[in-house]
Amino acid sequence: MNTEAHFAGTQAEAQSSEPESSGMFGWYRHTTTNERRAFWSCKLGYGLDAMDTQFLSFVIPTLIATWGLTKGEAGLIGTVTLLTSALGGWVAGILSDRIGRVKTLQITIVWFAFFTLLCAFAQNYSQLLIARGLMGFGFGGEWTAGAVLIGEVIRPRDRGKAVGMVQAGWAIGWAVAAGLYTLVFSFVPADMAWRVLFAIGIVPAPFVILIRRLVDEPEVHKQQKQRELETGGRSSFLEIFGPGVWSTTLRTAILATGTQGGYYAITTWLPTYLKTEQHLSVVGTGGYLAVVIVGSYAGYLYGAFLSDRIGRKLTFMLYSLASMTIALVYTRVPMSNTLLLLLGFPLGFFASGIFSGMGAFMTELFPTRIRGSGQGFCYNFGRAVGATFPFLIGYVAQKMPLGIAIGTFAAAAYGVVILAALTLPETRGAKLVS
Repeated sequence: MNTEAHFAGTQAEAQSSEPESSGMFGWYRHTTTNERRAFWSCKLGYGLDAMDTQFLSFVIPTLIATWGLTKGEAGLIGTVTLLTSALGGWVAGILSDRIGRVKTLQITIVWFAFFTLLCAFAQNYSQLLIARGLMGFGFGGEWTAGAVLIGEVIRPRDRGKAVGMVQAGWAIGWAVAAGLYTLVFSFVPADMAWRVLFAIGIVPAPFVILIRRLVDEPEVHKQQKQRELETGGRSSFLEIFGPGVWSTTLRTAILATGTQGGYYAITTWLPTYLKTEQHLSVVGTGGYLAVVIVGSYAGYLYGAFLSDRIGRKLTFMLYSLASMTIALVYTRVPMSNTLLLLLGFPLGFFASGIFSGMGAFMTELFPTRIRGSGQGFCYNFGRAVGATFPFLIGYVAQKMPLGIAIGTFAAAAYGVVILAALTLPETRGAKLVS
């Protein structure tokens, strides 16, 4: 199942009978009603997930001022969210193999929406920390369930484009969060505005009703469940560590660690470095954030297109090299506010866009019976380990310049991505296996 020969064979078989699609969006014309419903449900779900998640980044300054939090306490909220999301993603993967992709997607959306609302009623730091941690559990789970669902529904030739465009929903949700923050804080006093913003987080919950009515389980998953009923067998999440699979699990987890470690290394500390060491005032402004978000969306879309055009592995390597270069430019080259603003686009393009091929790649690497478990574990193992990079950079920066620390960790992380990609099979266009 994990040999180059196997994937070469399934690629040829899958693509020989499929109609051609042209351009970045031409594939959509060949989709069925159920495929389109699944695509938009996953894309909107991921966008709403991002919206709820990104609210915190906008209200942290208000929480520090209102409750007198230290930067360490504020940072801990973000760290706990990432760690619980890693656990939630793995659990959701296991659950999606047991009860289905669609049902798991519904559960995770309701979960993160409810606990985002609960954050609005927090009366102290401890309550907010707990509510946000529980929200993270659902936030991580939604990615796993949605990525597996859309990956199984779309035909092999266009899986990379479809899954990548679903991933692009993150940039849309991020932009919506920024817009809502601006709107709410313009009309509501700051000490209440942050609560209003979190309360808006319940908006995704009714979306679950539409998913239940309109989206069916992927056919490949229904066939797998039918085989289990007929044979009396049942898959176990421990199979991802078993013979013939453990090597794929290990290498894929390392790939995910590199992509997320590099992303967190750049996005967490780079603004601080640019403000404190290069003394640039445009960092953190709405204009700079808008350029980064637009770059992120474009990077997702083009990465999705490339993963189907030139392959998953080469796309990962190209984006890694570009991300590494961007990190080194930011931390080694003196720049003005104007140059910084312009560089925001490639920063978002490559650092975020590298994730667009991840869902399709992991969907193709694991068999149907353990696809959710494998994808959930690998991606979220990477998230958990990657979440330690900001702490490690902060620790190392006590003994060396912050810019050097950021560049070193980012370069190491993206180097790991390249090495891991080289060891894994190319899966572009592969037919999913049971």
